[in-house]
Amino acid sequence: MAKVIIITGAPNDYSRLNGILDYSIKLLKKTGISYDVIKVHELPAEDLIQAKFDSEAIRKANKKVENAAGVLIFTPVYKAAYSGIVKTYLDLLPQKGLEDKIILPLVIGGSFGHLLTIEYALNPVLSALGATYIIKGVYTIDKDVERLDNNQFSLKEEVQQRIEKGIDAFIKVISD
Repeated sequence: MAKVIIITGAPNDYSRLNGILDYSIKLLKKTGISYDVIKVHELPAEDLIQAKFDSEAIRKANKKVENAAGVLIFTPVYKAAYSGIVKTYLDLLPQKGLEDKIILPLVIGGSFGHLLTIEYALNPVLSALGATYIIKGVYTIDKDVERLDNNQFSLKEEVQQRIEKGIDAFIKVISD
């Protein structure tokens, strides 16, 4: 099966974005699709902020993206745009780093007022990086992801269904 790379712009391991991430990984595991995760907040901050393209950590992350058939991009919305954490990493991908990749954005925000962040902020950057096949993104409101004990999360049924629909469409395309 095709290899998938997950790029997550959660600011930490306690973000509600991780509830969406965990659920998506569960769906990938069911299909047997292999995946790897790049947690951008775990990459060296100095390398990201100072745009150290030659950093070993950045080169390793970029190699994972290069070898993947599909990319899941997870980001929270801050100030009507995807997170700066995601942007700092995307800036370090090669100019055509997403060429020939199937992309699915999964975004969490405080209200549906930021729903267009995917279409008007994130997708243009993904396109500039060479992405030509971007699956319709999945937008979730943070109140629909409940934080439980032990860094676990519960997603409303409607959210689960929308994520399943997005992941199913993604898997169908990368499996063809």
